[in-house]
Amino acid sequence: MEENNITVSSTTENNAAANNVQGGKPAKVKPVRYGLGWGSVFIICLSIIIAAGLLAFGLSRFRSVESHTIGATGSASVDFESDLIIWRGTFNTHAYTTDQAFKQIKQDAASVKKYLTDNGIKEDEIVLSSISVRQAERDVYSDTGDYRYSEFDGYDLWQTITVTSNDIDKVEKISRDVTDLLESGIEFDSDLPEYYCTTLDDVKLDLIGKATENARDRIDIISVYAGATPGKLVNSNLGVFQIVAKNSGTQDYTYDGAFDTSSRWKTASITVKLEYELK
Repeated sequence: MEENNITVSSTTENNAAANNVQGGKPAKVKPVRYGLGWGSVFIICLSIIIAAGLLAFGLSRFRSVESHTIGATGSASVDFESDLIIWRGTFNTHAYTTDQAFKQIKQDAASVKKYLTDNGIKEDEIVLSSISVRQAERDVYSDTGDYRYSEFDGYDLWQTITVTSNDIDKVEKISRDVTDLLESGIEFDSDLPEYYCTTLDDVKLDLIGKATENARDRIDIISVYAGATPGKLVNSNLGVFQIVAKNSGTQDYTYDGAFDTSSRWKTASITVKLEYELK
């Protein structure tokens, strides 16, 4: 029986035959190289070593500075009296026509102003706001108490008068006693006075100086008992001003700083934080 010989050509041989070009000359195949050269590897390694060294130096320097400083927070406060008062009052009227309403509000304004000047308030301490007007309505209900509709009910007018003065005692007395105005038929609503200090900037600067001195005194005391010597100043931080009513305590302090206007007598306080490098 005759044997059949089967020959299997390799892939390499087939590819070589397929790559023959015209003329019977085989094509040259250039090998492809993968990976980095020794020069690139050396540069990368050197960069990593330098970066690690700089990071280690920075961390050691940070720990060194942090561990060789001394700091303290100083504080200062002062009680002071306001020297300016602002008091406001509002009066209003009602009428069924605008002509009647404006006539009445002007008469009331003149009466209020006369009352103030008769009680010692100067003309230049009085300011009248513009007149505000609003159309009034009243609700109409059925005999059974059900709401039916709203109808026109005239006009409401009101005006605010403001007194600004350095004579606090006089304005306080007037603000508490507006009986004469009420008895004359004027609907007058008195607001609480507001108190301010015109020399507040000077008070603040003085407080900053005292708080800074207090912080330095604390650092000196700590240094003596700790056996350390402060060097140059490396950091300072100014806190927020807290201006509250006298004897009100710290419960009125706020994160952004308190500024009381309801009390004649006030307490102002500030903190200053200092940090020194140790020798």
